[in-house]
Amino acid sequence: MKQLIILFTFCLSFVIANAQDERFEEGNQQYSDGNFQAAIDTYNGILSTGVESGALYFNLGNAYYKNGELANAILNYERALLLKPHDKDVKYNLELAYTQTTDKIESVDEFFLSKWVIDFRNKATSDTWSYIGVICFILTLVMAALFFFSNSVLLKKAGFYLGVGLLAGTLITLSFSYRQKSKLVNRNHAIVFSPSLTVKSSPNANGTEIFILHEGTKVEIISTLGQWKEIQIADGTVGWVEDTSITII
Repeated sequence: MKQLIILFTFCLSFVIANAQDERFEEGNQQYSDGNFQAAIDTYNGILSTGVESGALYFNLGNAYYKNGELANAILNYERALLLKPHDKDVKYNLELAYTQTTDKIESVDEFFLSKWVIDFRNKATSDTWSYIGVICFILTLVMAALFFFSNSVLLKKAGFYLGVGLLAGTLITLSFSYRQKSKLVNRNHAIVFSPSLTVKSSPNANGTEIFILHEGTKVEIISTLGQWKEIQIADGTVGWVEDTSITII
């Protein structure tokens, strides 16, 4: 009986996956035919089943972009980038979409080394970095065995220095994996969806108006108080907005 249940579950998963593939291809065909709203509905229908992928979000972003819905296009490009942080096409389309937003906010300068580390970390997903980390750890154990059990001084030295390097590589790659996973789980960035959004100095409607943001701008969520979100924009300015005016990436 247990084997039959497992077989049934496997077959059902296969059928569902095949059906989703067919719907994805259907959406792609609708997009190719210029029927962008139909493609949007098809892609969103797939997402409503709990299935998600970088390619799905990317194609949905393209359909929204062609349909003239800039904020939705940016939102889905950003979601695609979370799943495919190394994808050049996603990055290019996202940057192109941002050039068409109203707000041109200068980012706070990052230390060049920090920027290099982030760019390097984004060359792979969380899973890829974890696989590399496991391989480095296994090789570290091999080098440790070489150091402790080899009779050759040269091999002992090689085992020691390579082991230290591989151990460092293990710690670095696993930390990269953790950070990439954290970005997926703890999503603290959002896109403005209001055509014109007034940012307040405090979490209430009577707060002082600080500045105005427009549709498509990306913000970082710092804290939450009821229906209000404390946000920070790229230049470091902080304020409060109602959560209905933004959508979390």
